[in-house]
Amino acid sequence: METTTTIGVSIAVPEPYGRLLQDRRAAFGDLAAYAIPTHVTLLPPTEVARTELPPFRRHLAQVAAEGAAFAMRLHGTDTFRPLSPVVYVRLAEGAGACAELQERVRSGPVVRDLQFPYHPHVTVAHGIPEPAMDRAQRELADFAAHWTATGFALYEQGGDGVWRKMRDYPFGTEPPTVPHQQTARATTRL
Repeated sequence: METTTTIGVSIAVPEPYGRLLQDRRAAFGDLAAYAIPTHVTLLPPTEVARTELPPFRRHLAQVAAEGAAFAMRLHGTDTFRPLSPVVYVRLAEGAGACAELQERVRSGPVVRDLQFPYHPHVTVAHGIPEPAMDRAQRELADFAAHWTATGFALYEQGGDGVWRKMRDYPFGTEPPTVPHQQTARATTRL
């Protein structure tokens, strides 16, 4: 059995928007489209020791218990190019709440430094040829969606590269009572 795993924490983009953006991402030629549920990242891919999962799950339960639902609205596209080969749909509402939430998620037993400053978004193209990136940015420029974020989820990346949900963490639910755990720094694969 492996002693480490790669995890991530995110807010899922609900249906029908999630599937629509996933299908569009695949149509642009992004081979990872169906391996990654459509989401807004709170904790990017982070390699952790499996022994760190139980205290991290307790931490996420506490973060969720202290959280409250908030409005999310997507509108339009932008890009991180040339710094990073990503085209994304912008968060027009909910970015501040996501930023606060990701800070709380990253303040627990799994500490993760970020490669870039946190910028909540929904990736629709990553690492594909420039003409396809341009097409994604142009064709989704008028995309809009809105919903209420009622929680977040913990995901694990399988050996096949597919991200699978481990557990949902709805806001406002009571976490189990547990003793405080020591903080450990996670290693990352980027």
